[in-house]
Amino acid sequence: MATASKPLVVDGKSKLKAGLSFPSRARIAARTLRTDRWWWPPVLNVIGLLAWLAYSVTRVFLQDNYWVADYHYLTPYYSPCVSDGCIPEAAHFGTFLPDVWWMPYAALSLPFLLLFRLTCYYYRKAYYRAFWASPAACAVAEPHGKYTGETKVPLIGQNLHRYAFYAAVIISLINTYDAVLAFHSPSGFGFGLGNIILLGNVVALWTYTVSCHSCRHIVGGRLRHFSAHPVRYRAWGLVSKLNERHMELAWITLGTLAFTDFYVMALSAGWFSDLRFVG
Repeated sequence: MATASKPLVVDGKSKLKAGLSFPSRARIAARTLRTDRWWWPPVLNVIGLLAWLAYSVTRVFLQDNYWVADYHYLTPYYSPCVSDGCIPEAAHFGTFLPDVWWMPYAALSLPFLLLFRLTCYYYRKAYYRAFWASPAACAVAEPHGKYTGETKVPLIGQNLHRYAFYAAVIISLINTYDAVLAFHSPSGFGFGLGNIILLGNVVALWTYTVSCHSCRHIVGGRLRHFSAHPVRYRAWGLVSKLNERHMELAWITLGTLAFTDFYVMALSAGWFSDLRFVG
């Protein structure tokens, strides 16, 4: 009669936990045998994320040049503008937060947007590798002595990604409303380069949001038979195709957000005029 085998123990650790220290494994002193520039992607991620963060934090706390009254352009960095300090015309949903220097005008939306991106599966990979070297790249030894996964504070908060997705959908709807409203300036219907930029940013945001892994699971998860749910199956297939481009979309939306904000800021500051096609 066959009996269950006991796990092999090495120095008080099971074979599984022994990992690279198991005697049968090759003794490799080098951190990696890779000969390519494996460190280059993490370096680029550090530069890109820090640059975007520096620009965004600066712009959010300037609390100025976020609204173009002539064309109803509102930067997504300040939407929805719900602070008592907001320009009344830019406060599409009213104001109910106090105007204090440490609270951004878009304090209602920014925390949820940051939570959505911080807990995003791709962004986790990017900043785990870039800032924590956990690990820095595939087939590169991790410098940390132990790994507890996302089971303890603060990384256990990554499980909030599903709920942050719902908040991101609401904020994307608000940004869509802002983009549509921008076609109706005080002088009537109008259409300019700023409208194209606002619409492009909204399309990018929706594409990134819908390509989220949580969205893919919401659309097609917990189904026993796709054949019994043809509509959800088609939707799942579409989201799956977008999900393959989730990394690219994540970076594209960082770019469109910053560019859209910069364009609205420049118009509001009077650096140049909007290129108008109609109105």
